[in-house]
Amino acid sequence: MNTNEVANITGISVRTLHHYDKIGLLSPCRNPDNGYREYKDEDIDRLQQILFFKECGFSLANIIRLLSDPSFDREKAFSLQKKYLLYEKDRIEAMLETLDKTMKAMKGELIMTNKEKFGGFDMSNNPYEEEARSLWGDEAVDRSKAYVESMSKEEQEGIAEGMDRLFKELAKIRGEKPDSGIAQNAMEKMYQHFNRNFGYQYSLEAFAGVGELYISDSRFTENIDKYGTGLSEFLAEAMKIYAQSKK
Repeated sequence: MNTNEVANITGISVRTLHHYDKIGLLSPCRNPDNGYREYKDEDIDRLQQILFFKECGFSLANIIRLLSDPSFDREKAFSLQKKYLLYEKDRIEAMLETLDKTMKAMKGELIMTNKEKFGGFDMSNNPYEEEARSLWGDEAVDRSKAYVESMSKEEQEGIAEGMDRLFKELAKIRGEKPDSGIAQNAMEKMYQHFNRNFGYQYSLEAFAGVGELYISDSRFTENIDKYGTGLSEFLAEAMKIYAQSKK
């Protein structure tokens, strides 16, 4: 299928498809005769997965990270996305029911309690968002952040100084291969440091997920690379290798 055909069956604009190709999210092969994009069945399946993730609120940067991970489980992703969307379906249906009742109440056809007026307006997070974050990496960062913020100023300064020393030491070995003994010994120390200091027991998957955030989130990348250019990329790869080697 060419780009126009894909745009027609999905409702996605040609411009958006070109953007997905440019950022490496969905890059079909090219026709050698004319250079046009040609979408195979596996490209269409990947696009479907991308759109499900978007409907569940994931950013394009996170979708790229997830789909490029060798450990990505497509069936597990579909299962979680289904639970997420079913929750949203029930919430929206409750809001529609509230809207119908409100319109009838305006006409004097019924009387609503104050509680009924807010049926479906759930200001808390979708419960499956937490499961998704736990599965794919963000939860460890958020829980650690909350733990540190609960500390006194002196305790927070101690944590910050410890992390500063850690990244300074890691910056010294960023020229090593991520799978080298030196790098992996450093990852062991880093893993233990995280589990001792942040009030959260990092699983190997969460540890690797934090490493991915170092390169997928520009805020992490900028802060970490202040210790040495390329440190974030080195750590992301070394942390991933460490997590895989310990399974």
